[in-house]
Amino acid sequence: MRRLFAMFVFLLSSSISQGADNWPQFRGPLGDGHSDSQKLALTWDGQQNVVWKTPIHDRGWSSPVVWKDQIWLTTATADGHKCYAVCVDRASGRVIHDLHLFDVETPQPIAAMNSYASPTSVIEEGRVYVHFGTYGTACIQTESGEVLWTRRDLNCDHHEGAGSSPMLVDNLLIFNVDGRDVQYVVALDKFTGSTVWKTDRSADFQDVRPDLRKCYGTPIVVESEGQRQLVSVGARGTMAYDIGTGKELWKVTYGGWSIAPRPVYGHGMVYLINAYINPELWAVKLGGAGDITETHIAWKHTKTMPSRPSPLLVDDLLYLISSDGVATCLEATSGKVVWQERISGKFSASPLYARGRVYFFDENSVTTVIEAGRHFSKLAVNVMDNEELMATPAVAGDSLYIRTATHLYRIDESR
Repeated sequence: MRRLFAMFVFLLSSSISQGADNWPQFRGPLGDGHSDSQKLALTWDGQQNVVWKTPIHDRGWSSPVVWKDQIWLTTATADGHKCYAVCVDRASGRVIHDLHLFDVETPQPIAAMNSYASPTSVIEEGRVYVHFGTYGTACIQTESGEVLWTRRDLNCDHHEGAGSSPMLVDNLLIFNVDGRDVQYVVALDKFTGSTVWKTDRSADFQDVRPDLRKCYGTPIVVESEGQRQLVSVGARGTMAYDIGTGKELWKVTYGGWSIAPRPVYGHGMVYLINAYINPELWAVKLGGAGDITETHIAWKHTKTMPSRPSPLLVDDLLYLISSDGVATCLEATSGKVVWQERISGKFSASPLYARGRVYFFDENSVTTVIEAGRHFSKLAVNVMDNEELMATPAVAGDSLYIRTATHLYRIDESR
């Protein structure tokens, strides 16, 4: 067991070291919003510190993912009939690939604030995996743009549109399928796209109307007692699964649904948002089995928590931004409020951490940068071109990549 844990630590540290150059999934190398950049820009606007600005056609809220000299993101027509993957050269901003992947004869309706290309891709050496929820999943060879495999049979009734992003774990591509009709987690062989395991949610949906069964979460991997576990937020319950088999290990139950924030992990706990309406932050202690709702909730915070942005854990402090712009700092071990301040704007993107700073991105492309710590200290407010911003930005090297409704920006600190 000690040897296995040492290997896990090695792989974890390798992922962190890659973070300087690559941003492979939603919220970065470890899925937690951290970048190790020491030169990330503090100030910018629509022109200042903008290295390039590339138009991206149609509409999509997926975040950019970065591997070496390529940036990938997805987009779709506003009516949902066509789905695309776009690759941009990291140095110049030039579009390298613009791939029309799927046609959709009868797209489902979506919420006004969503898009038909909201799930974020995941990328590794030589391959990018793009996902459009019920409309299809594809594996693409990054150099040539060749489509290696597709799946279009993992369907559900999203009702408001897709939102869950895939992740890579070992040789598995894993994502949630939480619709009004079906609710499960699935692991695909990343080389072939074939199903390795598929596990139905064990939440009690009896007498629960269909609208309250859907969810938009993205899983994370945690380590508990030498074992890696997949923790996946769903409607009415968060479950942990054995990564190799999909067997459920433990769960906590609640009444929430339509949950979008990705959990974070630290101090032996998973910090998760459990609802879209009246969201609460729960700190769940690891180490249990079965239903641990009554035994393993360390603490809860029930006011001004985010409906869409994910939590950010930095050392022993949690930073959260509510959808209405209330920033909160909590002690991670106790849940005690350290400070709380209102920041103007509405928020959907998740915050980032780099260089001792926390970056909050509002829906009008205004970024508020604060100093990470026990006292609220505003360092900068950066206003771009009043473009809609819903996608969580990415960091690779010392560059910030911001996707708005119409463009992808590369922002560097002035030299």
